[in-house]
Amino acid sequence: MKAQVYLLPFKGKRNELSWGIGKLLELLKVQEVVKKGDLCAVKVHFGEEGNFTYLRPDFIRPVVDQLKALGAKPFLTDTSTLYKGSRSDAVTHMETALKHGFTMESVSTPIIIADGLKGQDVVRVKIEGRIYKEVEVAAAIYSADSLIVLTHFKGHDLSGFGGTLKNLGMGCTGRKGKMSQHSEVAPRVMGKRCKGCGRCVEECPNEALSLKGGKAEIDESKCIGCGQCIVCCEEKAIEVRWKRDSELFQRKMVEHALGVLKGKEGRVLFLNFLCSVTPLCDCWSKSDIPVVSDIGILGSRDPVAIDQASIDLVNQKAGEDIFRKIHHFDWSIQLCYAEELGLGSRSYELIEIS
Repeated sequence: MKAQVYLLPFKGKRNELSWGIGKLLELLKVQEVVKKGDLCAVKVHFGEEGNFTYLRPDFIRPVVDQLKALGAKPFLTDTSTLYKGSRSDAVTHMETALKHGFTMESVSTPIIIADGLKGQDVVRVKIEGRIYKEVEVAAAIYSADSLIVLTHFKGHDLSGFGGTLKNLGMGCTGRKGKMSQHSEVAPRVMGKRCKGCGRCVEECPNEALSLKGGKAEIDESKCIGCGQCIVCCEEKAIEVRWKRDSELFQRKMVEHALGVLKGKEGRVLFLNFLCSVTPLCDCWSKSDIPVVSDIGILGSRDPVAIDQASIDLVNQKAGEDIFRKIHHFDWSIQLCYAEELGLGSRSYELIEIS
């Protein structure tokens, strides 16, 4: 049986957004997913400072209003970044969210950074993957009774595109999970930048760092890949050794998505926003020209089907496989592997809302 994916096309009608999102949630039978009294996590991306194509608060508010009407207690949530930027800890992350307009007045619900102050508040979840037997899920997302995943669909330089699966697998884990997906080796110290302040030595949870000759040095045999040293270094002297194996990255990402969804069967639904479809993700501190004009909003209970429908619509609009052309990666790996692991189906029925 094909998965159902609903499409609300952008037509510029007055009050279309609020009505349309409400209609999508109605068709997805949100009342079966989110129950009265639920602590409902609404997974969003607040955008890196300098980026302006993240989902705006006016896209989020109609979802919050619907959840509150059901008697749920929604909260907006995201996890902090592995790299040092404007969202690398809970304090700067929330400051960035406020700068980008995510206030109580605009979204009518609080913000909780799901993996805690320093990206270490996680819960280990056992899975049956080829790579992992256990993954880490951000604690607030793990503990939530239900989950609504709101995704700005766009390109990505390691997975070809970033959709629902990436929002789950990368966006719902802590710093160590992000490190594991991006790299299989310890971070490296950039000697010319290191001032020998010793802060990384103090903050390393496994005593993998020491000062030698006035410079930080990492003992790779002790490094657990948590990424704490990267974020705490004010000189930006410690960097991730980014791994460029797209196939492995996509499989790791999907296995983390599997862990996020485990135990929440029937309690999750997904919306993909196909607007400002940029070549790169919203973690960049800039935005590029969209590769296609705005298409609409998709809704589904199937994370694989909604991503498959999204990439099909973008390619149809572009007249070519646009993200494969830009990034030179086979983006279908994430979809094939997610289907193989039982996360959903690539076969879907697209139902347009008029």
